[in-house]
Amino acid sequence: MERIALFATCLTDTLYPATARAVVRLLERLGRAVEFPLDQTCCGQMHFNTGYAAHAEGLARSFASVFAGYDAVVTPSGSCAGMAREVHPKLGAGGVPVYELSEFLVDVLGVTDVGAYFPHRVTYHPTCHSLRVLGVGDKPLALLRAVRGLELVELPLAESCCGFGGTFALKNADTSTAMLADKMRCVLDTGAEVLTSGDNSCLMHIGGGLSRLRAGVRPVHLAEILASTEEDPWAPATR
Repeated sequence: MERIALFATCLTDTLYPATARAVVRLLERLGRAVEFPLDQTCCGQMHFNTGYAAHAEGLARSFASVFAGYDAVVTPSGSCAGMAREVHPKLGAGGVPVYELSEFLVDVLGVTDVGAYFPHRVTYHPTCHSLRVLGVGDKPLALLRAVRGLELVELPLAESCCGFGGTFALKNADTSTAMLADKMRCVLDTGAEVLTSGDNSCLMHIGGGLSRLRAGVRPVHLAEILASTEEDPWAPATR
């Protein structure tokens, strides 16, 4: 595996850059050099899901051009990885080897213990795209179980959607809010200090609800947990 690129995604690059930096820090600690092509833009998922297929096609072709020649493109997002891998080929712009972070670590690099240290009580929310489009299964859980100091608590009804769904949360706000309430109740029932996931979109949605309740549960992306070590511990970022 010679050339690895980071696809940060719009949401992470704009609102949660600490996650993108964590991916690079983690992969470099594992001996892999990571490039960040500056011409990368949106994968087109929002456009495609909202019915703007022509706009999505242009973005998919741009994605294919920007990441052409890389042996692997790693992204901290199951939804964007699913778009690039499953939908881009249907738009005539496939061929780019795209991996969600946990599947790249486990399936490509063959590691579950990445040398992380995170002394907190954590529960994990599996996102819909990671489960139902990519099929990452228990790879994120295997990685979390290997983190020193981390107490992993099972999330009740883990596979239920949090209600975000991109523009779904805007177009169907009442339904989205009801689904969010159910998810927050499950998170609170775990007694966890930290909620983690492989998508900042879901963490933003659930974390926003928890912050309004002043629940004291912090949303932290999986990449930030895995990048944390005793020598270079995780530092809270504003969400």
